[in-house]
Amino acid sequence: MSASGQSAEAPPAARQPGWFLALFALAAAGGAIAYVPLLTVLLPQAIADLQGHEDVAALAQVTFLGAVVASLANIGIGMISDHARTRRPFIITGLIASNVLLLMVGEATGITQIIVLVMVWQVSLNLMLSPLMAWAGDCFPDAQKGTLGGALALSPALGAVAGSLVTWAGGVDPQARLALVAVLVSALVLPAVLLGKGRAQAALMAAAPAPAPAPAPLPPRRERVVLRMWTARLMVQVAEGGMFAFLLYWLRSLAPGYPENGAANIFSLVLISAVPVSLLLGRWSDRHRRPVAPLVGAALLCAGGMLVMAAAQSLAWAIAGYVLFGLSAAVFLALHSGQTLRVLPAPQHRGRDLGFFNLTNTTPGMVMPGLTVLLVPQFGYEALFVLFAALSLGSAALLAGFLRRP
Repeated sequence: MSASGQSAEAPPAARQPGWFLALFALAAAGGAIAYVPLLTVLLPQAIADLQGHEDVAALAQVTFLGAVVASLANIGIGMISDHARTRRPFIITGLIASNVLLLMVGEATGITQIIVLVMVWQVSLNLMLSPLMAWAGDCFPDAQKGTLGGALALSPALGAVAGSLVTWAGGVDPQARLALVAVLVSALVLPAVLLGKGRAQAALMAAAPAPAPAPAPLPPRRERVVLRMWTARLMVQVAEGGMFAFLLYWLRSLAPGYPENGAANIFSLVLISAVPVSLLLGRWSDRHRRPVAPLVGAALLCAGGMLVMAAAQSLAWAIAGYVLFGLSAAVFLALHSGQTLRVLPAPQHRGRDLGFFNLTNTTPGMVMPGLTVLLVPQFGYEALFVLFAALSLGSAALLAGFLRRP
C-alpha cells in the first residue's frame, strides 16, 4: 500500500511532536463525546420523557434521519474545507454551533422539534468532525499514520466513559447533562485547535498529479486500493455495529435477567483495553513499515471471536468471545482510520474523500436493524454471528493482498 500522492517538488513532511499527537487524539475523543452520550443514552431518555414511555418508532426515525443528514453533511463540508484549504475555522465554528444545538435539544417540547434539532445538530457536528479528521491528514506524515491510528482508539473509549459519567446516578443533575457534554467536548477539542496553528504541512497538502490512464476496464490501481480499504472497513463496521446494538439482548438470551450495567461495563472495558493495544500495534507498524499487517490480524481475530460467540452455550464463553471480537474490532477500526489517510489519492480532496469513508460508519446503522429482524427470529443469533464472522474474514482477505506490497 503506497503513500498518499504528494508533489515531487514539495519538501518531505516532518514528524509531529508527541504533545501535538496527544492533543489531537484528545480532540478526536472530544468529537466522539459530542455524539456518543446523546445518541446512546440522552436522546432515548429525552424521547421517553416527552412521550411518557419508550417510543422505539420515534427513536428509530430520529436516528435514521440523523444518520442520513450526517452522511451528506460530512461529504459536503469536507468538500467545502478542501476548497477553502483551511480546517481550523470550520472546527471552531462547528464546535460552537453543535454545543448550542445540543443544549436546544434538551429544551425541545415535542418529537417533531427533536427531529428537526437533531438533523440541524448533525450538520453542525460534522462541521467540526469532517475538517478535524481531514486536518490530521494535513498534519501527520505517513511515518506516523500507525501511531496516529492507535491514538484514535481513545475516541470510542472516552465516548463510552462520558456516557457513563453524564448518567451517573446522583452525580449529575439530569438538567445539566447536556451542558456537561458541551463542556467536556470544548475542553478536549479546543487545545489542539488553538495550539495547533501552523501544524499543517505543505508536503501533505500538495495536489496530487493526475494519474496515468489505466487500460479499460480496470480503474487506476490507487482507486482499487481505496475501494478495497473502504469495503474492508464496512465489513467490520457492520459486525461491530450489530453487536453494539444487540449485545444486551443476546446475553439475556443466554442468561435471562442479565443486568444492563453488566453489558455496559463489558463494552467500556473492551474499548478502554483497546487503547494501549492499538498504540502498541500502531507504533510497531510505523517502525517496521507494515501498515496493513495489524489490520489483517485484527480482522481474523474478529472472525474468531464471532465464531466463539456463535458456538457459546454458557455466559462465560459468550463474554470471552465478545471480548475477543470487541477488542479486535476496536483495534481494527482505530488503526484503519490512520491508514485511510495514507491511501487517499488526492490531498486536495482529502475532506471529501474522508466523507465517503464516513459512510462506512453511518450505513450499518441504517441496515443492521432490518438484517437482524430477518435473521434472528428464524435462525437465531448464531446465524447472525456466522454472517459477521464471514464479513470479518472477507475484510481480512481484501487487505491481505496488500501484504505483498511495500
